[in-house]
Amino acid sequence: MALNLQDIPRVKTITKEEFLKHYFKPQKPVVIERFIEDWPAYSKWNLDYMKTVAGHITIPLYDDRPVDYKDGFNEPHATMKMSDYIDLLKREPTRYRIFLWNALKEIPELQQDFTFPDFGLHLMKDIPMLFFGGYDSYTFMHYDIDLANIFHFHFQGTKEIILFDQKQSNYLYKIPHSLITREDIDFNNPDFIKWPLLTKAKGYKTQLNHGEILYMPEGYWHYMRYITPGFSMSLRAIPRNPVNLSKAVYNLLVMRNFDNMMRRLKGQKWIDWKNNQAIIRAHTKNRITS
Repeated sequence: MALNLQDIPRVKTITKEEFLKHYFKPQKPVVIERFIEDWPAYSKWNLDYMKTVAGHITIPLYDDRPVDYKDGFNEPHATMKMSDYIDLLKREPTRYRIFLWNALKEIPELQQDFTFPDFGLHLMKDIPMLFFGGYDSYTFMHYDIDLANIFHFHFQGTKEIILFDQKQSNYLYKIPHSLITREDIDFNNPDFIKWPLLTKAKGYKTQLNHGEILYMPEGYWHYMRYITPGFSMSLRAIPRNPVNLSKAVYNLLVMRNFDNMMRRLKGQKWIDWKNNQAIIRAHTKNRITS
């Protein structure tokens, strides 16, 4: 048995009008294969180039360890010079990833390598984020705190991606007061006996290669696994749906602060309670009694 996933549609290129009509308005994902071949980044951006321009910078790293009550929101698990990290990526498998790194703030010359595409959405130009990972490293299934529309540009190697829309949340064992599912679910090889509701979830899958763009609609759950070492850049636009926008404001102003407060007050008991509630709430909503 496997997850119920359909392939994300692919187009060679796309106009703004086509994108808005066929993907943004119906909130459906799409992979655009040949949209950035005129960017200098298309031919320049690889691990060696990043080592050249950013090797001296100390970067935050994350791995796949379970959430600990002592960890702050998005607090890194380690730091390393970029040159050493890229050497590590090329030398051996590692779980260490770079997550949500605003590299252009520290390396302004990277801005000369790309332009902000016009997809008909207002892109937030001050926060282009870079993500790096090594062989078989992955992110937990999660959605972004601001429920943004995301354009994910991949460079070097191959990345596997699984998406679910918010309508599937009741089947994914979502952790309350969080943006993630149970961390012990292996979405690459799920245990359907342990997690039976996953059989009901309907999602999407694809593999991204160098120069391809994935559009992820507002609030989509995403799991990403690096088939080979590589990196990606995300550009984002605020949610247009008023419900999603209000959820984003709530997440940023209320949920995040409440969760941090409860970690301080309850410690690991709060994390354990949330993990247990993920199962109880999912089974209750789906009328599973055992």
